[in-house]
Amino acid sequence: MPGLAIAFFITALLYAAVGFGGGSTYSALLAMAGFDYRLLPVLSLACNIVVVSGSSIRFARAGLTPWRGAILLTGIAAPAALLGGLTPIGKGAFLTILGASLVLTGITLLLPRSSANEGEPMAAAKYMPFIAAPIGYLAGLVGIGGGIFLAPLLHLTRWNGAKQVAATAAFFILVNSMFGLVGQLTKSGFDRIGEAVGLGLPLLLAVVIGGQIGSLLAVRFLPQKVIRWMTAALTIWVGGRLLLGV
Repeated sequence: MPGLAIAFFITALLYAAVGFGGGSTYSALLAMAGFDYRLLPVLSLACNIVVVSGSSIRFARAGLTPWRGAILLTGIAAPAALLGGLTPIGKGAFLTILGASLVLTGITLLLPRSSANEGEPMAAAKYMPFIAAPIGYLAGLVGIGGGIFLAPLLHLTRWNGAKQVAATAAFFILVNSMFGLVGQLTKSGFDRIGEAVGLGLPLLLAVVIGGQIGSLLAVRFLPQKVIRWMTAALTIWVGGRLLLGV
């Protein structure tokens, strides 16, 4: 458990620094540690909520959250996340989708992002609300917040500045994680939350500390490029390990 807690701390720090909760990587780490796969979404979503609550508050206080766009994207995705959480899924499919999502996301984080015309969104940016529902459903299905799918698309279409995208992703993850958690608990039984927290309390404490440090680094200190590369490396490594073990 100490080694897993350290891994959760590092994950929370890195992901919070780019506006993510880390739910996908938490689930992968728990799967590799041999936890019951039915508990993974519940514990991962709880960790997500802990991490991005702090991030969302910090970004909002810094005036970085573009509320109109963030609420539009989240309002469309959240009901789909609830539906995804209610959808039954087998262990093999769950781990395969999770691992593939991690690898794909890590690759998108490594794509170059031009600073030229950063303030001028691409034409495709206006279509981002249309992809919010599928992202929300997939997020609820595998027990993550979905920001790790949304943010690369927002960056690639220059939907907003880098820190505004991170702030939007944090809010998106927070709300989707709440809706997804309700769906997961409705499907598997609300007693699961007590079981998950009982097993994972040290992990929740680790992500509280890591998430606060990461969001502080994002707002004030560390270059986003460095954080993004480190996060991509971690994501690809964990996703690859998970796929090889399926």
